[in-house]
Amino acid sequence: MTLIEEREQSKQIREWALRIARKYFAPIAVDVDESSRYPSEALAVIREQGFFGSLYPEEYGGTGLNCLTTVIVTEAFAEVCANSAFIVATQGLGSMPLILAGTDEQKAKYLPRLASGDMLAAFALTEPEAGSDAGGIKTHARRDGDDWVLDGHKCFISEGDIADVITVFASTDPEQKHHGISAFLLERGTPGFSTGRVEDKMGCRGSHATELTFDGCRLPPEALLGEPGQGFKIAMETLNHGRPVAGALAVGTAAGALAEATAYAKQRVQFGRSIGEFQGIQFMLADMSAAVESSRLLVHKAARCADDDDPDVAYWGALAKMFASDAAMKVTVDAVQIFGGYGYIKPSGVERRMRDAKFFQIGEGTNQIQRLTIARWLLRGGDRAR
Repeated sequence: MTLIEEREQSKQIREWALRIARKYFAPIAVDVDESSRYPSEALAVIREQGFFGSLYPEEYGGTGLNCLTTVIVTEAFAEVCANSAFIVATQGLGSMPLILAGTDEQKAKYLPRLASGDMLAAFALTEPEAGSDAGGIKTHARRDGDDWVLDGHKCFISEGDIADVITVFASTDPEQKHHGISAFLLERGTPGFSTGRVEDKMGCRGSHATELTFDGCRLPPEALLGEPGQGFKIAMETLNHGRPVAGALAVGTAAGALAEATAYAKQRVQFGRSIGEFQGIQFMLADMSAAVESSRLLVHKAARCADDDDPDVAYWGALAKMFASDAAMKVTVDAVQIFGGYGYIKPSGVERRMRDAKFFQIGEGTNQIQRLTIARWLLRGGDRAR
């Protein structure tokens, strides 16, 4: 495919996703936020339209594993409703450990149903005392004959109350610290597994952050993902592939805020003319547009690195996620400022986008962690021209 053909295809995918989002997600966006409910209507549409397909290889019923397509779709959805966009992002994050480290048998069992949307996935790494310090997890798994017995607690797990299969990271050799972490596939309904509180979040309220508890969960040997001790590596590789998608959520949220602020600046009249005629507002809009467009280009670069198995995907993913989420926070705050008093009240919509944007600076690794990743890559002699 030529570069021109790729650009045209990307444009068509974006337009298609935006039409779907405006038709089906826009009418539910406010209610999902206010009621903090999962956007099940959006899930039904995403299944029906086959949007999950880009997350999976063709041999398992997908349309071909493609991060760039996923970020284009995710961004378009987030421009309308970040909570609906999270459905695609969470499915990809929950499935990636299986794609990276699963056996042929594990992939054959789960991936076709995940690709169709008949099954939903989640990624369970974070714990009360292990957020940025992912190697400090306390959830543990011990051998009992051929089986594994899982005990522990997770928190802030996106869609943990809804997912059918969850990749759970647990310590199998505490003395080895992060080298002693292993990954397991746990199915909903496993005895000893339960979900707890769904957090009452400030933003992205329709994407449930859930507590998970494992009390003597007995898992068969085929539930182990990869080899014992490979869990931390699997988790980090998963996050490297997931960060471009996290960046796309931020870009879409910022783009939606910019569109709304621009439209408002055209119709809001003060001192006898639209506020968009004032240079101060024009400068704000110009800076917001620069932030959105540069973020989009960086996210697309990171997605291409993921598709090409670029060894520097960790750097580009961290850079894209950090820059795009910081930009989204600035853009949405400026959108509220352009709306003035109306921006501070809920009917405006831009205050929701501002609350949503804050999540992207924290979720999937805080931006402080992203900066560490970026700096370490540079200090090791990373080639910024790649």
